[in-house]
Amino acid sequence: MAVTSDTSDSLERTAPSLVARMNRLPVVTRTQRSWLVLLGALLLFDMADLNTFAYAAPAIREQWDLTVGDVGVITSAAFLGMFVGSSVGGWLADRHGRKRTIIGAVFFYSAFSLASAGATGMVDLAVYRVLTGVGLQAMVAVLMTYVAEMYPQYCRGRVQSTGLAVGLAGIPMMAWFARFIIPTGPSAWRWIFVLGAAGVLVGVVAARRLPESVRWLEARGRADQARDLVERLEVEARRTTGRELPIPQEEPPMVRATTAELFGPVLRRRTLITSLMLVFLAVGFYGFNSWVPTLLIEHGLSAEQSLAYTSVLSLAAVPGALLAWPFIDRWERKYTLWVVESLVAVGILVFGFTSSEGILLASGLLVTLLLQTGTSFVYTYLPENFPTRLRGTGTGFANGIGRLAGFGSGFLIPAVFSGLGFTAVFIVVAGAMVAMGLTVGVFGERTTNRSLERISESPRTSAIPAKERA
Repeated sequence: MAVTSDTSDSLERTAPSLVARMNRLPVVTRTQRSWLVLLGALLLFDMADLNTFAYAAPAIREQWDLTVGDVGVITSAAFLGMFVGSSVGGWLADRHGRKRTIIGAVFFYSAFSLASAGATGMVDLAVYRVLTGVGLQAMVAVLMTYVAEMYPQYCRGRVQSTGLAVGLAGIPMMAWFARFIIPTGPSAWRWIFVLGAAGVLVGVVAARRLPESVRWLEARGRADQARDLVERLEVEARRTTGRELPIPQEEPPMVRATTAELFGPVLRRRTLITSLMLVFLAVGFYGFNSWVPTLLIEHGLSAEQSLAYTSVLSLAAVPGALLAWPFIDRWERKYTLWVVESLVAVGILVFGFTSSEGILLASGLLVTLLLQTGTSFVYTYLPENFPTRLRGTGTGFANGIGRLAGFGSGFLIPAVFSGLGFTAVFIVVAGAMVAMGLTVGVFGERTTNRSLERISESPRTSAIPAKERA
C-alpha cells in the first residue's frame, strides 16, 4: 500500500531525534574514539602553550631584569586574554558551530604563541600573551561543550577524563623541554613558545576529521547534515555489541535562546555558582601551578633546581586526570569535587609550610595529581549545567569569569608574597580551593548519569512550559 504524504509527515514527526539516538549508544564507537584522539591532541598543545610562560619566566626575568611584579603583569595579561577568549568563544560556538570555533581558536593561539618567541621586551610579550590567551580558552571552553554533546551520558565523564589526560601530557612535555633547552643559551627560552605553536599541525587534521556537533546541528534545524553520521555510529555500535540498540529516550525539544537567559530566573543561579566555582579554581589552581617555578627561586632555590622540581611535579598531571576515570561517572560529581578540592587544600598547606625537601616534593606531587583529578570533574561538570541552546555561551561565560579572576591573581600573588611571605601565598591558595569545594558541594546541581536536557529540568523550572525549557 502506498504511503501518503500525510503519513510520511506523521512518521517523520514521530521518529526519534538524532540526539536521542546518539544518547542511547551503549558503547563508545570506533569513530568516536578517533575523535577522542584528535581532541586529546588539541588539548595536549593547548596545555603545553598554557604553561609556556610559567617555565620560561625565570630565564626571561634574568635576561630582561624583571621583578616578580613584572612577571605578574605578563601572567595577568594572559588571563585577560583567556577571559575574552572563553566568553567570545562560547558565544561564537552557539551561533556558528562548535567545530568551526575550535579550529579557528587553534590557528589563532598558535600564531600568537609563535609571535611570543620573537618578543623583544615585556610590553610586546604581554600583548602576545593576551592574544594567545584569547585563542587558548576559546578552544578549551568549546571543546568541553563538544565532548559533552558528542558522547552518551553514561560515559561522558570518563571521556572528558581520558581526553584531559592526553592533553595534560603537554605539561610534562613542556616542563622537560624547558629544563633541557633553557640552559643551552640566554635566549633559548624562545623555543618554548615555538613548541607551543605546534598545535596548528593538529588543527589542520582536526579541520578535516572532526564533524560538527549533532546536538548543535539539530538545534539549528540542520539535522539532515548529521543523519548519515548518526546512522554510521549506530552501525558501529551494533557490530561491537552484537545486539540491537536500546530504544531512544526522547528529550525535551530544543529551541533557540538569547544570552540574557543566563541571568534570567531559570539559569542565573547556575550561572552564578559555576562562575564562582571557576573564580576560586583560577586563584587556587594557577596560584599554585603558574607561580611555583618563580616562588621556589625567591625562596632560595636556584633556577636549575626550580626547573628540576617543577619538571618532576609535572609528571603527576596525567595520572591525576586518569585517577578520576574509575568514579567520575559513578559518584555524584559535585560531592566528589568537594572532597578532592579539600584534599588539595591540605596538600597546598603542607607544601607551603614544610622545610623538608622530601616533603616539599611529595606534597607537590600530591597537589598536582589531585588538581588534575579535580580538573577532570570541572571539565565534565561545567557544560552539563546549561541547556544545549546556551551550552557554549554559558560554559564560556563562567570559564571567562574564572580567567578574569586569574588575571587578578597575577597581581594578588606578588602582593601577598611581598607583604606576607612565601607561606602566606599558599594559605591564600589553599583557602581558594576550600571555597571552591564548598560552593559546588553545597549549591551546585546534581548531574551524574542524567541526560543533558533533563539536567535543565530542575525543580526550579518545573512550572515553566516545556517549550521554554529545552
